[in-house]
Amino acid sequence: MSAQRRSSAGAKRRPPLRGAAEPSAASPEAPKGRAAAGERTLTLAPKGNGMAKKVQSPVVEAAPPRAAKAAKKKKPREPVEAKAAPAPRAAEATGATLRRDALDAAAALLTSAAGELTEEQRRLLVDRLLPYAEAPLAEPAQPAPRPRPPAHAPAAPSGHDFEIFAENLARLVDQGRKALAAAIGGMEPGDTRSELASNVADAAKTLGVVAERWMAKPEQAYAAQATLFSGLTDIWSQTLRRFSGEDTPPIVPPDPHDKRFAAPEWNDNPFFDWLRQSYALTSRWAGETVERTDGLDPQVKAKAGFYTRLIASALSPSNFVATNPELLRATLDARGENLVRGMKMLTEDLSAGHGMLKLRQSDESKFELGVDMATTPGKVVYRTQVMELIQYAPSTPTVYERPLLIVPPWINKFYVLDLNREKSFVRWATAQGLTVFVISWVNPDESQAEKGFDAYMKEGVLAALDAVQQATGAEKVAAAGYCVGGTMLAATLAYMAEKGDDRIDSVTFLATQVDFTDAGDMQVFIDEARLAALDEAMARTGYLEGVKMATTFNMLRPNELFWTYFVNNYMKGVEPAAFDLLTWNSDCTRIPRANHLFYLRYCYIENALSQGRMVIDGVTLNLRKVKIPIYELAAKEDHIAPARSVFTGAKYFGGEVRYVLAGAGHIAGVVNPPDKNKYQYWTGGPPVGVYEDWSKTAHETKGSWWGDWLAWITAQAPNRVPARIPGGGRLKPLCDAPGEYVRVRG
Repeated sequence: MSAQRRSSAGAKRRPPLRGAAEPSAASPEAPKGRAAAGERTLTLAPKGNGMAKKVQSPVVEAAPPRAAKAAKKKKPREPVEAKAAPAPRAAEATGATLRRDALDAAAALLTSAAGELTEEQRRLLVDRLLPYAEAPLAEPAQPAPRPRPPAHAPAAPSGHDFEIFAENLARLVDQGRKALAAAIGGMEPGDTRSELASNVADAAKTLGVVAERWMAKPEQAYAAQATLFSGLTDIWSQTLRRFSGEDTPPIVPPDPHDKRFAAPEWNDNPFFDWLRQSYALTSRWAGETVERTDGLDPQVKAKAGFYTRLIASALSPSNFVATNPELLRATLDARGENLVRGMKMLTEDLSAGHGMLKLRQSDESKFELGVDMATTPGKVVYRTQVMELIQYAPSTPTVYERPLLIVPPWINKFYVLDLNREKSFVRWATAQGLTVFVISWVNPDESQAEKGFDAYMKEGVLAALDAVQQATGAEKVAAAGYCVGGTMLAATLAYMAEKGDDRIDSVTFLATQVDFTDAGDMQVFIDEARLAALDEAMARTGYLEGVKMATTFNMLRPNELFWTYFVNNYMKGVEPAAFDLLTWNSDCTRIPRANHLFYLRYCYIENALSQGRMVIDGVTLNLRKVKIPIYELAAKEDHIAPARSVFTGAKYFGGEVRYVLAGAGHIAGVVNPPDKNKYQYWTGGPPVGVYEDWSKTAHETKGSWWGDWLAWITAQAPNRVPARIPGGGRLKPLCDAPGEYVRVRG
């Protein structure tokens, strides 16, 4: 019997409920597979009829064709809404749920089959359901809420997402082609990048010496390899236990100071935790292996340690999309758009560096010289081919009679000492009543290629000293030198001592080295082979590109100063934030070939200044003859002029030295305004003995060293005179501060 005939026959014997609840296979409107969809089925037994009827609830089904025709003739009765009842007790919950199921089923039947019911059938059905409607109903049990995915979990990609991925992949390839063209386009004809080849060769040779020492002792080499293998095996075993659901502590705990692995997935996800631990263990093992190598020359060991750290930093899993959960999440969320943006920035930075990567660390568009940075009022009052001299306007009615001449480094620009109103040593010093002069070095081109160390001394420091005296009429001048500017100032003082020139009667050295025996990681970059390669490169232009020096400094701390920005810029595709100090840091200056070669050879390679072998203009320099008072400031975390090296160099002077150790590093340790109340400094008398012993007994003072220095320098010359206005003396202003030389980009 067909489904249609069964339905027709059933309609004569009883209410035609089957057609509504169980649509026939012949009905085209009937949906299939309800049971598979998870709908519940219950039994409804009408009064006076022993036949039970299975219905599904609560989905409303379309009526069969015959019911649909009847529905056109007669509208179904509007269902009566049941009044809300109080919630039942827990004991009544089961029965109340069944009653609600019955009502839901009835509602579905009435809606779908009301067109075929007679008046008698509808009355009978209402009579059977009325007791259920009058009974109190329980609210249906709410299903347990499904756990929401973490906010960072990417949605499952759709077909449209894959289209976007494909389009971004094409754009990425196109941007990659442009980046490659920018890198290649920066090469001059015949340019072999000899210094890069020299760097690679030196690294391979240095690490080869370490490997050779270990291979000469197979037992020790085997023990070292076994230690590494054992550690990696332990990490893998711990990872397998985590995958099985066991909560086990890591073999290598996370370093809270290592921001590369700060994302929670590095610890929460067993796979990424395995990567992190394996990388940390292997990096540590490699460094310790170099340190334990017997028979290595100290210079070779230092270079091997540096190259090991450099390689370990480059191979960190945080530097690759496939092994960094943050990068994976960012790439999936952005559908690859982040990589396109990053490649575009990489192309721009390669073009800005003329084929070398000029790593952007700050949004430089937010700062303008003279407006946001280098804003202390003043005038350029003197100029030579290598420098401009700035005299700053006083901010007090009277000033100390003795002026202050500051000699900054020429490998950066002077306004690190005048970053902004809140972080300006220059503005603070003028507010204390000092007449401040600052040298602003030229950003040289090929015409200044032969300006050597002696030219910077004569046309720079000594010429500025003459100009300060003309502008103020002062007989004595206090001087301060920062970094390599301090090295130049120390050489100048030794030169003046030989000449009997005593116009400078007090000197301050800020993070300055005069002895290069223990000059830190900078020594790695300097030897005869590298110097020859560097000379060959500079011979083509006449100067060292500023971006090369900036990259060198970045490589001293690759994790913080290079790879962090590399990942954020070129992989996450995020523009760096505006930061005045990093904007200054990226404002590179070129260095004349003659000056740079002299400095590297006679300071780093031969260490001639402290040993009394440096000769300038026919004069042999002897630091012992510098007998004026000296304020020697070192920075505890300085990686350019290490505090130990500064301590050693301070012992070569012939005068009284006040050695002060500041907290923080090469910049933050020096530029530390008192009102910030940051960091600290230590005082402990002159630099006697070894640095470690001095540090143990030194007295710590919270805050900035600036106040200690001011008391020291003003006590030497306390006399005050009416304030001096720039241009009010024999020198007339040439232009407003910060001048013209500082605006020339590298």
